[in-house]
Amino acid sequence: MISRFSSLGLGVAVRRLLGIRLGRFHQYNPRQLSLVAVNHTGDDDRLPVISLVTPSFNQADFIEYTLESVLEQNYPKLQYIVQDGLSSDGTREILGRYATRNIDVRIETDNGQTDALNKGFAHADGEIMGYLNSDDLLLPGTLRLVGRYFRDNPSVDVIYGNRLIVDEAGREVGRWVLPEHNSEILTFIDYVPQETMFWRRRIWERAGGRFDTDFHFAMDWELLLRFIRAGAVFRHLPGLFGAFRVHGNQKSQTDFLVRGVGEMNGLRLRYGSKNMSFVRRIVLHWAYLSQHRLADAAFEASLRKNG
Repeated sequence: MISRFSSLGLGVAVRRLLGIRLGRFHQYNPRQLSLVAVNHTGDDDRLPVISLVTPSFNQADFIEYTLESVLEQNYPKLQYIVQDGLSSDGTREILGRYATRNIDVRIETDNGQTDALNKGFAHADGEIMGYLNSDDLLLPGTLRLVGRYFRDNPSVDVIYGNRLIVDEAGREVGRWVLPEHNSEILTFIDYVPQETMFWRRRIWERAGGRFDTDFHFAMDWELLLRFIRAGAVFRHLPGLFGAFRVHGNQKSQTDFLVRGVGEMNGLRLRYGSKNMSFVRRIVLHWAYLSQHRLADAAFEASLRKNG
């Protein structure tokens, strides 16, 4: 949820002053997004099936980039479902051109993004699951990395990576490099970049097998909290998995303040973090953000070394 808007508790100006990138979206001047081609070799026959769902509604300006970012993964065991809620801006015509390219395009009325996700996942049969919004991107090689990691680490239920942030023109304007996973932090604030997150079917089914349609903004965070309750084993992986796009047609800040804040506070009550002392939350949050700064500094150093 916090992936869509600045987090509460530390304003954007304070985060900028302290060198904290999490919770900020316009971090530096736009620059060309560099997508490095990945050499796909190896034991493809042992990779798990990945089911990926894209909920779609009136994103004609961006959805083709989303579709191409998935198809260019060339993942051999991909089930890709696009669930469109009767778009009227040309999106359906774009989807029609892709319907023969190993994409399961489904066009029907829905009650919003969360309902569209449930409709899409009702047709998913892969062992590994994830979703990508119709304005975001997968970065090259992500699905193979995800498939191989789950294959080689059978005890892990949920993984996620780091994100780039791009603008309307697809130019890079920021990044989120996260530290190691911390489930206690996740009970009161969600920094998990949704477009980088994948999970096993077993934890999905154990946690109820659907998104909660009571949530319009925080449905991804609510699912993560159910995963925690269901005993999920989480891992954060250090690579860049996805790109989150910031643009003028997203759910507005006003809508977030009217509905999103209430959903977030409701989740804290439902899942118990309201019982955590304010001091403990501050200490945990600051420690996590400090670890983030170290991880981001190491990432920056690697860019300079390799650049």
